[in-house]
Amino acid sequence: MKRICIVGISGKLGQHMTEHALARGYEVTGVCRPESVGKLARFGDRITVHPGRTDDRAVIEAATRGCDGVLVVLAPWGVQDYASGTARAVLDLAPRHARLVFSCGWHISRDGLDRYDWKIRAIVRFGTPILRALRLVDLDDQVRATDLVFASDRDWTVVRGSDLEEGPSEGLPVWASHVGDPILASNLTRRTDFALFMVAALTDPALIRETPAITGRNGASVRAGGQAALGEMPVVR
Repeated sequence: MKRICIVGISGKLGQHMTEHALARGYEVTGVCRPESVGKLARFGDRITVHPGRTDDRAVIEAATRGCDGVLVVLAPWGVQDYASGTARAVLDLAPRHARLVFSCGWHISRDGLDRYDWKIRAIVRFGTPILRALRLVDLDDQVRATDLVFASDRDWTVVRGSDLEEGPSEGLPVWASHVGDPILASNLTRRTDFALFMVAALTDPALIRETPAITGRNGASVRAGGQAALGEMPVVR
């Protein structure tokens, strides 16, 4: 793994992924909206930025050219299939050998075996139509986006993040294959550690075509799980 692209590089998660990727010695390219390029000034010439919408196929093709891995923030903004358009562009245009790692929320399910608590169910049931009516966010578009990923024969991973908080790193999060696993009950991850997991997934073969749901490694549910939790943690390479 030498060169990677971060699609959605200017957001908080994207910037944390950039920090972790540069720390590993990766050459980093990224895609973000033109009006957000200034948010990346602190990285200077250490990264190459391709301004444009993340669902712009020409931009994605140029940004991912020659990349060994692509990290994708599936943002469900608006009501014009932004997340699914982004996923489709990356799946179609990123180099065939590239590892693809996508981020999304816990509400995504690949096999229907996830068990959601009342909070997630309420957000999806009531929040989805309200946010769509306001033309702000379309959570269903994240579902359409990940369905495209699941149907792909690419080497992908879909990382499902818990609630997020700021703060210094606590280390690589714990993961389980399904929401509802007792290990995940704490439902809180440092944003920088979500990004750390995304970057680590690039080189973890155990996560190929997996949909890990993550939570911070210092949560009460993880401490209660003891060694069982540690068995769910991928190796940082």
